[in-house]
Amino acid sequence: MNPNRKILALVTARGGSTRVPGKNIKMLAGKPLLAWTLEAVRHANLENIRLMVSTEDEKIAAVGKEWGAEVPFLRPSALAAADATSEAVVRHAVDWLDHHDHYRPDLILLLQPTSPFRSCRDLRDILGLQDETDADAVVGVTRYTRRLQWLQNADAQGILTGPLLPESRTRSTEHPAAYEFNGALYLIKTAVFMREQTFYPAHTRIYVMPPERSWDIDNEFDFLIADLLMQYQQKNGSDRQNFSFLK
Repeated sequence: MNPNRKILALVTARGGSTRVPGKNIKMLAGKPLLAWTLEAVRHANLENIRLMVSTEDEKIAAVGKEWGAEVPFLRPSALAAADATSEAVVRHAVDWLDHHDHYRPDLILLLQPTSPFRSCRDLRDILGLQDETDADAVVGVTRYTRRLQWLQNADAQGILTGPLLPESRTRSTEHPAAYEFNGALYLIKTAVFMREQTFYPAHTRIYVMPPERSWDIDNEFDFLIADLLMQYQQKNGSDRQNFSFLK
């Protein structure tokens, strides 16, 4: 990888979660949820990287600093609302650093605390993929393993009206590979992001991750499963790269 590239690893963590109150600093297998993401970045030994948390919440800011991240500002409350976009939050952070620190990264690596199973290797590999291909962006995905022909439409009365996708009654083996965003990794050239205001510009590559590292915490059930998986890993001496119980 090019050691001269400046990388901003930006972890976005607002305090207003409704499905899981206090989610981003809720304890997951003995550590705040946010800490798992910060640890992965710190232990990946990436060169020329700046690790930062964007939040409006003072408690989250304190946890971020405790686990090795910069928290140079508290973001405006308007950017902590439920309808605030990730694009707006990232743009604010980039503009703040440019104005206050005269710092402009070459790449932005957006990380959400709700994906605690991404590994150090994932971080190194997605950066390596971007370096090798010079892609404008790389996004984390996982293979869509459910049967596409099972996706169905229904009307307002609950009556089945047919397949969601055209010609989706065929065998699943006949469908091309399908992928879904897993929310774990978003990597983009800063110049491209600031120009296009999207994480999915025209030249976007995928970085494929297995389901066990693509677990996204959105509700209490997701949190419970993640906690059990993390405890299993700790008990059995495995790590986020090696789920021995899934082999």
